Amino acid sequence: MAPQIILRDVTQSDLLILFEQQLDPEATAMAAFPARDRDTFHAHWARVLADNSNIARTVVFDGQVAGVMMGFELDGQREVGYWIGREFWGKGIATRALTEFLDIEKKRPLHGHVARHNIASRRVLEKCGFKLAGEDEYINHGGQEVEEFILKLE
Repeated sequence: MAPQIILRDVTQSDLLILFEQQLDPEATAMAAFPARDRDTFHAHWARVLADNSNIARTVVFDGQVAGVMMGFELDGQREVGYWIGREFWGKGIATRALTEFLDIEKKRPLHGHVARHNIASRRVLEKCGFKLAGEDEYINHGGQEVEEFILKLE
């Protein structure tokens, strides 16, 4: 039997773990999303958790904080985003957690953005029913140009 995945509200102790996970250079390169320093990270999460339109859930796998799933508004569209700590990659956690999260996040259409080189994350979205809807380029908060795929769930 596969270990259980639980989605629950984000707690302050989760943020300590999520902060450490987002410092991983391999994970940030894969996500094309630079790590934030401690103050910036906690200020970001304070805004996320204070906004009632956001849905944020900690992903707990086998009793450990594995990452986070989020639903949020961006430029007038409903978006989904997630982060799974590198030590939890390759175990199907993101797909299982996103499948459960889509029962919580009911708004459609729902968009997901993924760095072009992040094939695993694109597959997670596709396994959950998202379809390729376009491509984009942007400059991330680290000043890096990122090419991305945009996927959409109707």
